[in-house]
Amino acid sequence: MPNILDGRKLAQEIELILKQTIESGLEVAKRPPGLAVIRVGNDPASEVYVNYKEKACYRIGVKSFAKHLKEDISLEELIEIIERLNEDKNVDGILLQLPLPSHLDEASLLRSIDPDKDADGLHPLNLGRLVKGEKGPRSCTPAGVMALLERNQIKIEGKRAVVVGRSILVGKPMALMLGAANATVTVAHSRTKNLSSLTREADLLVVAAGKPNLIGNDHVNENCVVIDVGIHRLPTDQKNLQEGQKTKLCGDVKMSEIEDKVAAYSPVPGGVGPMTVTMLLSNTVDRWQKHCGLPLTISHLLP
Repeated sequence: MPNILDGRKLAQEIELILKQTIESGLEVAKRPPGLAVIRVGNDPASEVYVNYKEKACYRIGVKSFAKHLKEDISLEELIEIIERLNEDKNVDGILLQLPLPSHLDEASLLRSIDPDKDADGLHPLNLGRLVKGEKGPRSCTPAGVMALLERNQIKIEGKRAVVVGRSILVGKPMALMLGAANATVTVAHSRTKNLSSLTREADLLVVAAGKPNLIGNDHVNENCVVIDVGIHRLPTDQKNLQEGQKTKLCGDVKMSEIEDKVAAYSPVPGGVGPMTVTMLLSNTVDRWQKHCGLPLTISHLLP
């Protein structure tokens, strides 16, 4: 039987550590950690993700400074809002929820975030620190993957890792983190030829392509570890439609085809998703300790 990498369980364990960390530091800090999540427009998926993050903040005692902004906000207006959050001493972490409306320049906005408050590790300075192996905030989803692998005692050093996807949000930082852990890493993408022949060589396969059911039985070898980062809502079959369920969740991997073949896999939902939110909280609490002059006690939770 394969090992199911339970992100929900690990996220709950880490949240408890973070909650206790906050409670023990409040007397000295005189304030709780603060996280500002900025959402622009009404993208349905972004709304769901931001709600998850706000509920997680409440659970552990992080103060939320969520900003839901109009779809047609100008670049200049949004930069002004970010700059005010940069100066706000009650805000320790800032996250710009992606994707953004097409008229907004993502790169300019990410650069405008104070690198020391960059809760998702996407500022060019923090990406550079990742490349150089220096300390700094790390992108939450790949950081969550690394925590999930460590928690399940899955060896990375010396392994052949294949990352499918090259986004700045997941694929590129994921490859860098695995490389820093001494894996031999190959990055595949939408234009990779003979994808299945490449992925079958992987001891560890991380799929973050954003394409539902891209990876199936022909793409994996036996005893591979498969991490599915994707999450999609697809129309359900006729039977479930009659029962009132109009959509179902799936990942980038056809898990029903590979679950009896591989050594371990992350389910969708309940795998990487909860860990992404938890690493966002971890980044924020770590920054809070730094900003308030507290001992940095949760560094072991961060890659």
